Amino acid sequence: MRQSTHIRDINYLAIKVASPEEILAWSYGEVIKPETLNYRTQRPEKDGLFSERIFGPTKDYECYCGKYKKVRYKGVVCERCGVEVTRSNVRRERMGHIKLASPVINIWFLKTVPSKLSSMLDVPISKLERVVYYAAYIVTTVAEDRRKQAIQVINEEYKALKAKKEVDDKELKGMRERSKEILRALYPGMVLSEEEYYYLSQKFGEVFEAGRGAEALQKLLKNVELGKLVRKLEEEVKHTNDAGRRKKILHRLKLSRSFIRSKIKPEWMIMTVIPVLPPELRPMVALDGGRYATADLNDLYRRVINRNNRLKKLIDLNSPDVILTNEKRMLQEAIDALIDNNARTGSQVLSTRRRPLKSLADMLKGKQGRFRQNLLGKRVDYSARSVIVVGPDLKLNQCGLPKNLALEIFRPFVINKIIEGGIAYNIKQANRYIEQGIPEVWAALEEVIENKMVLLNRAPTLHRLGIQAFQPILIEDLAIRIHPLVCSAFNADFDGDQMAVHLPLTEEAQYECRELMNASKNLLKPSSGEPIVSPTQDIVLGVYYLTRVREGRSMDIVFSTVDEALLAFEQGIINHDALIKISMEGDIIETTYGRLVFNQILPDDFGFVNEHLGKKGLTEIAARIIKQYGTSNAHEYLDRIKDIGFKYSTYSSVSFGITDVGIPKEKERLISDAEKEVVEIESQFEEGLLTKREREERVISIWTRARERVGKAVLDDMGVENPIYTIIASKARGSWAQSNQIMGMRGLVANPRGETIELPVKSSYKEGLNVLEYFMSTHGARKGLTDTALKTASAGYLTRRLVDVAQDLIVYEKDCRTREGLEIIRAEGDEYGHTLARRLYTRTAADDIKIGRKIVVKSGETIEKETARKIEEADIPSVKVRSPITCKTLYGVCSKCYGWDLTKEVMVREGEAVGIVAAQSIGEPGTQLTMRTFHVGGIAGVDITHGLPRVEEVFEVRIPKGQAVMNKTDGTVQSIVEKSTMRIIEVVEDKIGRKKATVNEYSIPRGVRLFVKKNDRVIQGQLLSEGPADLREVLTYNGLEALKRYIINEVQRIYVPEGAVINDKHIEVIVRQMLSRVVIKDSGDTDFTVGDIVDKSHLREINKEIKSKGGQPAKSVQHVLGVTKVALTTESFLSAASFQETSRVLVNAAVEGKIDILRGLKESVIIGKLIPAGTGLRGIPKEALPQELSEVSFGTRTDKVEEPSKTNVVRKEG
Repeated sequence: MRQSTHIRDINYLAIKVASPEEILAWSYGEVIKPETLNYRTQRPEKDGLFSERIFGPTKDYECYCGKYKKVRYKGVVCERCGVEVTRSNVRRERMGHIKLASPVINIWFLKTVPSKLSSMLDVPISKLERVVYYAAYIVTTVAEDRRKQAIQVINEEYKALKAKKEVDDKELKGMRERSKEILRALYPGMVLSEEEYYYLSQKFGEVFEAGRGAEALQKLLKNVELGKLVRKLEEEVKHTNDAGRRKKILHRLKLSRSFIRSKIKPEWMIMTVIPVLPPELRPMVALDGGRYATADLNDLYRRVINRNNRLKKLIDLNSPDVILTNEKRMLQEAIDALIDNNARTGSQVLSTRRRPLKSLADMLKGKQGRFRQNLLGKRVDYSARSVIVVGPDLKLNQCGLPKNLALEIFRPFVINKIIEGGIAYNIKQANRYIEQGIPEVWAALEEVIENKMVLLNRAPTLHRLGIQAFQPILIEDLAIRIHPLVCSAFNADFDGDQMAVHLPLTEEAQYECRELMNASKNLLKPSSGEPIVSPTQDIVLGVYYLTRVREGRSMDIVFSTVDEALLAFEQGIINHDALIKISMEGDIIETTYGRLVFNQILPDDFGFVNEHLGKKGLTEIAARIIKQYGTSNAHEYLDRIKDIGFKYSTYSSVSFGITDVGIPKEKERLISDAEKEVVEIESQFEEGLLTKREREERVISIWTRARERVGKAVLDDMGVENPIYTIIASKARGSWAQSNQIMGMRGLVANPRGETIELPVKSSYKEGLNVLEYFMSTHGARKGLTDTALKTASAGYLTRRLVDVAQDLIVYEKDCRTREGLEIIRAEGDEYGHTLARRLYTRTAADDIKIGRKIVVKSGETIEKETARKIEEADIPSVKVRSPITCKTLYGVCSKCYGWDLTKEVMVREGEAVGIVAAQSIGEPGTQLTMRTFHVGGIAGVDITHGLPRVEEVFEVRIPKGQAVMNKTDGTVQSIVEKSTMRIIEVVEDKIGRKKATVNEYSIPRGVRLFVKKNDRVIQGQLLSEGPADLREVLTYNGLEALKRYIINEVQRIYVPEGAVINDKHIEVIVRQMLSRVVIKDSGDTDFTVGDIVDKSHLREINKEIKSKGGQPAKSVQHVLGVTKVALTTESFLSAASFQETSRVLVNAAVEGKIDILRGLKESVIIGKLIPAGTGLRGIPKEALPQELSEVSFGTRTDKVEEPSKTNVVRKEG
């Protein structure tokens, strides 16, 4: 522990249960006193919790008494005060210890489910707890010879009494048998209540020994012979049929094998010494008025030391047993609170303000714990934040930085420049000049930022485009300016949003910013490959105005050149929106001056765009430009579109006032027609012709229809010249539904339960709502806002789980050469509007794809956009493509199975973190969808609130709500019988040979739609009723292939109708992880235990190794797990512990002596290594770096994990 290891030298991290000797080896001294600081001198007390003798000096190179000062005495231990002269930051590293007067158990090994102590001793946890807290006794040893003697004595006593004939013989026999029974029943580990113990100790005191508390358990654990126990359990497993008992035995067997493998003694779970955390990690801070703020741990340690010292004193005084027992119990409770204050419900230690104290476990757990707060996320210097405003004159890769903000984050560079230029001679002087703001400082700043990139980030960072790199341009304002086209990537608007700026310092980081994170190179969405920088709002409005044709303004003039037409416009001969004819490349084209202007900004070989452009048209043009000219050139043309859009939206001066908002003349008639229909429905209901539900449905459909008709009337009345029409038709802002609410009628609204209220809001916002209508509308508005708040959190949590499950999926090789793939079936996607072309684009064909007899894509080739379109038109029912799910690469995926990188439209590079991209792609629209309720303003209709929980249900493999009933065998529907609220479907199995046909019964609630009728043929795995299927049933009855397709389709069924485009491959990456675990059925010659859940890649690796040595490989069966379970069963304990259930993960890892080989991203971030992805895996091209830096080597991946040697394992005992 005492020699420091460099991060680069750490290849593994191991964790195991610490022995008392190891705890003492870490320690620099024993903490004896509970005192912290002396109230008069404000210095640490000797041998107390902050002792300088134990933990090191509080001032650099100065001992406690002041005899030795300054660095020249480094390493000297003062003979007066015993303090070593060294740096004060050793107080962050040096540990102490407390020697306990009586052993105590570590509560983690008792309370973590399944309890390790309970498994090891085979004693139920409830009984064990009573023993630990001195409420019951446990038998530690039974002397077999004495037991035999005792039985002999009983027999002799019986004979003697029988001879006397004083007692009834039957009664005597009964007493003898009972006594023998009690004696035979005694075994080590038997728990006795106090009454039983006193009774037995009086009668058979010499036969057995029993004790209470951790001491007794320690004795029992010391007597456990692990080798013998393993052999005994292996025999037991073979002869046990009871599933519950078998599970217990297997767990105990696994635990025993783990202890043997990692050389852990079971008695180490009982502590005789406890380590004391370094004092700087539990600080005390002086407040005003002589008071102190202290870390809770100090209070908890103080209680332990006080109770321990008191117990020592009582033992020395030979106090009565009852007093000692009580003190020992109190010591156990104090240590429980120190380790985990939440483990024992109802006995938490509270502070003076009735708040539970933060224990060691709390320092690790949760968002504020060590893992998530300090190891996975750190605060950084060289950062700033400010409000954002639009920068319409910026280029796509530029951002405007306020001068003062830039000066602050570039300060060290500016100081260097000033000193280099001879303006200042030291840092102090340079700082003074900076404060004064002399002209040379600003000149130096300009020079410094010339080739630098800065990162801009807007929280919440939902996908990788939430952080992008820009070239800073200095501005005089106080707000950061950003380019209008990057707003959609950041999901930013200018209503007060703030953004953070970060300055990457090293050359390597700057290279990554320029080449990988540059805003002008991130033009496509990672989730779908669609442009994310497509023009919006004012730009769309400007181009729409520029390219429109005004009816009745046709001019029969033919121009020979574009210049001629421009001249005619300047002289006022033609209008920008009048149709004119122009000669172009030998053809005469009918167009407008506006369209000529627009085409001038496009590339010369782009082709003439002669249409009225709205948002859709502009997005298509943006996509074409990016595709044809690549990201390096595309940003120039996008900037030109932005400029022309702003220019002409200014010229158009489109705005609307109250006079533009009209009420359609037809409205009154349409509403009265609807009211008459409703009256008719009501009378039919009263006559008993309709049920209540039918009446509701019909009334709702009448009003829905009426609203649509009013909406159409609004549109007809408005006319094309109306500015509102222009704004909505161009898709610049707003929707027809909103215009209908403003001018037509609001229509039906929903109540808080999400049910539609029959009574519609007949008024529009222009007319104003009456009181009843107003209050009906508030339901929807309120629901919209609460949904936004609640569902944003749940979508964020879903993203976190997806990231955690997929974080270690990285592209590791070009081709795994598998012949397997995934069948993409046209009909499945068509059901919910997911086209085949969209699903095939960027994928690699697994087999040759033919249209007729012609091969259009060979096996192993990528399907391009045009080819995908042809395949869709050709009516091919299904296509087999390579998929991440079937990829054979160990611990990652290969380029071919993944296909193209959607952001670059080229084959994905090695080192790409496809797992995280997939998680972000699924999570980001999830959050958007939840937020979308907010924008619609709560009109009745489907709300994604129903969608998100369903996505979660699928990814977590939960039993779905309203589950469909699945048929379990091939057969025929014999009958469908109604019984009260249920319908019973009887299916007769097909006869096989002479076997008697069995009848299966399925109960289905009455309101649910059935898919079968009497005498129908049904097959195994067919759904009999409406609703979602249970994924485990799909796997069991339909097989693995069907399950893969079912999950993908279920998720897409939720996203596609919402307009959220996610490429199938992202969902497949998550499905790969859900199917990445197998259950061991036969362990063969491996170290696995039957029932273990193991990573497929790990199993393949182990089996390969066993086969090469001629052993028997393990056999397993496919399993489908929810993402949380998968993340918690990962090979890496660091990754799992930093995700959820920290204490459970660490306890399991410690007893198994796990070794983390730091393969994933999280593990590398935690210990501070470069992540094994991207440039951390590939390295940075030497020519991209300045000469002196090009020698830097980067981390490389080691596929094969050799046995850790003693030198490169840093052990983390716990």
